[in-house]
Formats: sequence, C-alpha cells, structure tokens
Amino acid sequence: MAVRAVRGATQVQRDERDHVLALSRELVEQVLTKNDLVAEDLISVIFTATADIASVAPALAARQLGLHDVALICVQEMAVEGSMPRVVRLLAHVETDRGGQELENVYLNGTHLLRADVPPIPPG
Repeated sequence: MAVRAVRGATQVQRDERDHVLALSRELVEQVLTKNDLVAEDLISVIFTATADIASVAPALAARQLGLHDVALICVQEMAVEGSMPRVVRLLAHVETDRGGQELENVYLNGTHLLRADVPPIPPG
C-alpha cells in the first residue's frame, strides 16, 4: 500500500455558506467516487479557497460527509494576478494500492481550465 496524493477543484458562483458547502461536498464525493476511495483510505485533506470565499471553511463539507477521523485543514489560496475567482481546491493524501497514474484528479465547474497551462509530457 502506498501513500499518494489526488487533487481536485471547483468554482463556486457566489460566496454563500450553503452554496460553498454544497459544491465542496460534491467535490469531495467526486474525488472519492472516481478513485474508489472510502474514508478509511484518507490520511489528510488540505483545502484551499481563494480570498473571495469567506462565508465558510470548505473542510466543513468533508465533516458533513462523515469524514470525522481524517485530518483536515483550510488555508487561503495564494493570490495570483489574473487567477480564477471563487475557487475551492483540495489535495488529499490517501493510502491506496493504485498507482499514481491510476488516480483521477477532479476538476468541476470550469476548473479544468486551471490545468490548461500544463503541457503534456513528451513521450520517451
């Protein structure tokens, strides 16, 4: 069993507590589902939120899903000029038998654009 990391992000339309929590729950659920993970596989999850999200800590969404024994922390995303607004990101550390290439990062609600600047790795 190896320790691996899986990423995810979602963009919220507005900084309202229930809305942020709903989309954060969706993000956590999708990361778990797409990677065949259960709560016991999670070691820790780091959530980041852009400075324009202040209504709630996104980690509460993970607690609402029953992730009570997982180490969670929220931090403010670094402010970068021209960056996408209203974004919640997560970085989950998991124990899994799956290889790193088998894990699926999850980008919801337009955040796939966050990875548009990453060029594909050339073969060989």
